[in-house]
Amino acid sequence: MTTVKKYNKGQYGYRNHHKKVETGKVAFGAAMIIAQLTARYFVDSTAWKNILTVMAILSVLPTANVASPLLAAWRYKTPSEDFHRRAAGYEGRFSILYDLIITTRDAIIPADAAIVHPGGVFLYCTSPKLDTVKAEKFLKEMFAGHKLDLGVKIILDEKAFFHRMESLKPAEEYEDDGSVDYTLQLLKNLSM
Repeated sequence: MTTVKKYNKGQYGYRNHHKKVETGKVAFGAAMIIAQLTARYFVDSTAWKNILTVMAILSVLPTANVASPLLAAWRYKTPSEDFHRRAAGYEGRFSILYDLIITTRDAIIPADAAIVHPGGVFLYCTSPKLDTVKAEKFLKEMFAGHKLDLGVKIILDEKAFFHRMESLKPAEEYEDDGSVDYTLQLLKNLSM
């Protein structure tokens, strides 16, 4: 018997797993809509035809609600296992989240890895078109709204990201005021 691994937000592999689950939901919703519309042709009663039509129409909205974020995040995949192994080597020094996709009104922030450290939050993003100034401003304002005074830096270059990881002191050298755990949870909540 095979066991299905459960992935949580912030865990390596979450994007690919989430994409499969959401694709299944959209496929199920589409199949239900088609089944309801097809069933209309097998009933003689006008009342039943109307009921099946209304059911199909009402099934469109939940299916579209699942499909729209899926389509927005479709191109963002889980980073390579090599990247993960390299980043995981730093997990004992500070907290790292993987596979986040944070949406704002203006942008999608695909954070392959996010370091949450008492010295700030550092996100590695693979989207070269991302306006990092706007995205950093959004995150700073979001943190400030939650009474967190953290610096935010979005890094687009993998080499620079690992250089940043190497330069950070272990989180245990700082006094723990609970803000790291709160920030970790907030980033998970912001991610789709």
